[in-house]
Amino acid sequence: MKLIRFGELGKERPGLHINGVNYNVSTFVNDYDESFFANNGLQYLKQLIEQQKSTLPVISTDTRLGCPVSKPSKIVCIGLNYAKHAKETNAAIPKEPIIFLKSTTAVVGPNDNIIIPKDSVKTDWEVELAFVMGKIASYVAEEEAMDYVAGYVLHNDVSEREYQLERGGTWDKGKGCDSFAPIGPWMVSKDEIKDPHHLRLWLKLNGKIMQDSNTDDLIFNIPQLVSYISRFMTLLPGDIVSTGTPAGVGLGLSPNIYLKAGDKIELGIDGLGTSSQTCIDYAKH
Repeated sequence: MKLIRFGELGKERPGLHINGVNYNVSTFVNDYDESFFANNGLQYLKQLIEQQKSTLPVISTDTRLGCPVSKPSKIVCIGLNYAKHAKETNAAIPKEPIIFLKSTTAVVGPNDNIIIPKDSVKTDWEVELAFVMGKIASYVAEEEAMDYVAGYVLHNDVSEREYQLERGGTWDKGKGCDSFAPIGPWMVSKDEIKDPHHLRLWLKLNGKIMQDSNTDDLIFNIPQLVSYISRFMTLLPGDIVSTGTPAGVGLGLSPNIYLKAGDKIELGIDGLGTSSQTCIDYAKH
């Protein structure tokens, strides 16, 4: 199944993407939130499709899509988790996963604008495979970890490198700016992705390929990440874990390239769809 949320920012309703068509399921489902995932919501949706598909209202193709998961309690991200990306940034291969948190206020829809922060000079792109938790996870064994995963999403982990690396420590301050987490278009249920560790992921800047890799270059795989993270914090249903970015970010290029107003980013992952964002300058509202 492919879960979507549609409508104005902050007023999104739940829907489904089936065979290229978007359907409204808000009559049957309140939202794709912690409660939904914790209470076997995916199984309920499967039954709903079997019984009600012919009666579900179709959503117009020009309707805005939001993040397919509503109000995750946290977005946990993994740094330097692709071997070639670590090499391009002259970083050592991590011996343990590098964990940072991305603010939930950074979340926007897959095709919303990226706002370059006030005074930013080093805003960068990062295509990433992220997964969504389906159950409460605490001290999970690796061999059981996939039982806790509900599905997968496409994520652009937008980053301000000066804030991240040159402003006195902690990566978080360069990761959580408004609009720095375009997520979607869909949350694809786990059963639709045969092997999440063998997916092509790519990103274009103004039509030019910048990142083109495969999740087989991950240093720490999904079961390892679920098990490791759950030692340090409880993961809740609907939480999003982003697994890191491959080589090809602006920081790794020589000379460096960073985003500016008017730039257009396109990105995608096999089976998870594509998204597109245009960069705009910060403007006080």
